[in-house]
Amino acid sequence: MPTRIVIASPEGHAGKSIIALGLVEALSRRVERVGVFRPIARSAQQRDRVLELLLAHEAVEMTYDEAIGTTYAAVHDDADEALATIVDRYHRIDERFDAIVIVGSDYTDVGSPTELGFNARVAANLGASVLLVLGGRDPETDAPRTADELRQLADVTTAELSHAHTSIAGVVVNRADPAAIAAIPGALEEAVPEGVPIWSIPEDALLSAPSVGSLFEAADATLVRGDAELLARESLGTVVAGMSMEHVLERLIQGGILVTPGDRSDVVVGTLLAQQSDTFPFIAGIILNGGFELHPAVQRLLDGLELAVPIALSPHGTYETARRIATTRGSLIDGTQRKRDAALALFEEHIDAAALLERLEVATTDVVTPLIFEHRLVERARADVRHIVLPEGEDDRILQAASTVLARGIAELTILGDAAAIRQRASALGLDLAAARIVATDDAELRPKYAAEYQRLRAHKGVTFEQAMERLLDVSYFGTLMVHTGDADGMVSGAAHTTAHTIKPSFETIKTAPGVSVVSSVFLMALADRVLVYGDCAVIPEPTVEELADIAISAAQTAREFGIEPRVAMLSYSTGASGTGAEVDRVRAATELVRARAPELLVEGPLQYDAAADAAVARQKMPDSHVAGRATVFIFPDLNTGNNTYKAVQRSAGALAIGPVLQGLNKPVNDLSRGALVSDIVNTIAITAIQAQGAAHGGTP
Repeated sequence: MPTRIVIASPEGHAGKSIIALGLVEALSRRVERVGVFRPIARSAQQRDRVLELLLAHEAVEMTYDEAIGTTYAAVHDDADEALATIVDRYHRIDERFDAIVIVGSDYTDVGSPTELGFNARVAANLGASVLLVLGGRDPETDAPRTADELRQLADVTTAELSHAHTSIAGVVVNRADPAAIAAIPGALEEAVPEGVPIWSIPEDALLSAPSVGSLFEAADATLVRGDAELLARESLGTVVAGMSMEHVLERLIQGGILVTPGDRSDVVVGTLLAQQSDTFPFIAGIILNGGFELHPAVQRLLDGLELAVPIALSPHGTYETARRIATTRGSLIDGTQRKRDAALALFEEHIDAAALLERLEVATTDVVTPLIFEHRLVERARADVRHIVLPEGEDDRILQAASTVLARGIAELTILGDAAAIRQRASALGLDLAAARIVATDDAELRPKYAAEYQRLRAHKGVTFEQAMERLLDVSYFGTLMVHTGDADGMVSGAAHTTAHTIKPSFETIKTAPGVSVVSSVFLMALADRVLVYGDCAVIPEPTVEELADIAISAAQTAREFGIEPRVAMLSYSTGASGTGAEVDRVRAATELVRARAPELLVEGPLQYDAAADAAVARQKMPDSHVAGRATVFIFPDLNTGNNTYKAVQRSAGALAIGPVLQGLNKPVNDLSRGALVSDIVNTIAITAIQAQGAAHGGTP
């Protein structure tokens, strides 16, 4: 039977979606199959957006229709019949999952024990525990609740749950007043059953911030200039420009909306010029109210500024426009990746997920799915935070990944590029890079420092200081010298550069680790139930016997770093002594060299892929081997074979291919595919951080 947890609240706007998303994320790290269920949907016609948010999570594989119980109307018409429908529809999916997150109703905006009572009946009939979510703000007035007010609410609601014989797994106060958050657990202890844990999540303005697009819609405003893709970003405040331009500039809000009459050209031009100066907050958008369009001469002027800030025209006056904006509420459901990252970071910081899952008796699976492996990478990186440099600050994917990495505490970051341009672009995309260090390659302090070191390292090649200064304008060289000198622990690049451009500087400066003659690569291949290591698939076209042995030994070390027990298969078109030929002999010789250099390592070769991976085939072809049929590290005889095989497995088996992960350098530098997704970049940063941990503690990347 799966673990079942109902997330319930006695009122609307308590933020159950944040808790549900955080719980799905936490469960996906522990179990193989996570399901979600919404006992009551708003209607049969209107899609439930909370449910759609959860179904979009990578760990959840089910359709919208099978995740729905019944509708609000059905509950009002006949609660008993609706409950029977909910139970029936739930049990159609129950056996498919290891854990199911069940999101309770939220169809009223007023605290109601009756509504909570129905959620309790649902939980009791589904055999589920309840995670009770209390709103830290009054849903009618949006005023923060005191600790005493929350105690009274907890007293009423926990009594209702207990009356329904429902087990309470925990109590979460969401959107809590930061000033009262320390007093909340103590105040609620006497109102909840003994031993029930109490957590508080503080109010975060970002999570309740409306999008620019929703504000334009509320003001009946039509986009007239700027990038439509930026309408999804959040607005963190409003400035109504009823004063002169200099006073407007003093009141600009980072990520805010400016409301000004369309005939105030001075305010519009001054504000947009301020966006280019990097000395004022970057705004999210402008609403021109009153129905006035910008003067044609002003529009021509703005054409030359090349700014993406969305500007919209509203027919309403200043008061009506401001009123409509003030009453527009945002939520996690319609938010950006930044909002999702912030929600997960809040959940992880303020709720002890491990304690909650233990209380729910969630068993850890022995299966390692791609999601579980990715989560383990993140957890390993966060356990000992390292500093990673990202040279490609002009790439939106890099900025988006950086925002996620910083929000989740995966690594400290330096981004190379023009600080004003990067911060302006990040603001336009709704990203928070405040914690990142942004450095230009012409930095007056660092560039001469790195040039002097590069000249010293390359003096035998006749490199002068002037040549080194010129070379350091290249982002790959600048980033690599940061790593070499210890100003960063590792580097991730390649989203906009070739592999050669990314790693060539490391050959000249960082160099190979002791005992390693070549830099090679592996891909971490996350299959449906386990993770394998493939090498070399990206660097060395035709490795020699010595290079093959190096690749195998380095790949085994990489496997250990990521929690994979290395059993190394040296691949060829022949297994054991059954075949002959130059290529088979090369693999056979490399296998013997690995055994001589690393006698503790389990290695077998030559092996065909099926004999290495399939136990049944191994019993026929090599029955006495400790590797055949159980290999975890696959060493390909050449780049052609390795590159094609990893791509075939990735596409045909649906495997997650993480890499290439470079190995053999003294300090970690990793290359990205130029088609890398944001999630690929985040994973590679985490991997680089883990390699840097190993290098810092005496290992090799």
